[in-house]
Amino acid sequence: MTDVTTPETGSLEARPTRASRPPASAGSRSTAPGSQPRRRRSAESRRRLVALTMLAPALAGLVIFFAYPLVASIFYSFTRYNQLQEPEFVGLLNYRFLFTQDPQIWPAVVNTLWFVVILVPVRIVCGLLVAGLLSRAKTATGFWRTLFYLPALVPPVASVVAFVFLFNPGTGPVNQILRVFGVDGPLWFNDPAWSKPSLVIMGVWVMGDIMIIFLASLLDVPRDLYEAASLDGANGVQQVRHITLPTIAPVIGFAAVTGVIAALQYFTEAAVASGVASGKATIGGGTAAQLGYPGTSLLTYTELLYQHGFANFQFGYASAMAVVLFVVTAVVLVLTMRRISVFRPEES
Repeated sequence: MTDVTTPETGSLEARPTRASRPPASAGSRSTAPGSQPRRRRSAESRRRLVALTMLAPALAGLVIFFAYPLVASIFYSFTRYNQLQEPEFVGLLNYRFLFTQDPQIWPAVVNTLWFVVILVPVRIVCGLLVAGLLSRAKTATGFWRTLFYLPALVPPVASVVAFVFLFNPGTGPVNQILRVFGVDGPLWFNDPAWSKPSLVIMGVWVMGDIMIIFLASLLDVPRDLYEAASLDGANGVQQVRHITLPTIAPVIGFAAVTGVIAALQYFTEAAVASGVASGKATIGGGTAAQLGYPGTSLLTYTELLYQHGFANFQFGYASAMAVVLFVVTAVVLVLTMRRISVFRPEES
């Protein structure tokens, strides 16, 4: 305590010194330096842990079903491996045989590219036309939409078997109906010139998957745009060109990209059609003599890959084919997305 003379009274007044003042309460103390950054880092770490926990199933599936098979395929592509003996390193021998010596590889590549160039655009155009008609339907809309979508629910194997019997050149109902009109139907799946177009017809029949996506996008186009265009004197074709197509362009781009990827991996329909049309409805080692029947018209790249890997047990060579398919698919995907404007960032 110290004695201080006050100006008002002139008397001595006792005041506490700094050392004798009572301590400040814990709540009034200032935060210690560095505690806020530590608390912030701790909260951020907890958020990251929660995010990783939520993503763990997807990340585990990505590693198990994509990353590991990809790395394993790259490794086995440099080996001679039949799953019965230890892999034997052969360097680039599998790739050299793939590009220079395999007599079946180029027919398979040409057929696969045919499906990419023909099947994908035909499905997109037909799906868009049917979706446009359904979007303008006034009565029984639910019935017609269900009718066009139902074929997409049929399993691919069942639909191919049904189509092969429908297009049977001797007893199929399609050729019998054509004979009524005096037309001799082709051999369809038994003719190398008609086998791939027959699969395209079947692909159009099961186009309900992309048709329903196009229908949803068409119904989402604002009606005000069509009304304004009509007031400006635009006809139907001009409205489709300047309103409909630009508005649903992202959906068309999505359908094109996914269609190209599916066509590069086209397998089930071609393999089953070859087996059923040749009279041997099995897939695997028993179809070696009928691979790509008729002739090699339905021989696709993935069908040849399957044949080498699971019928001939040439897993090293099949892995090399799989690696090449992965690289080609990635390159085509990048080029396709760069060519389609909807996948490019908008210019400021």
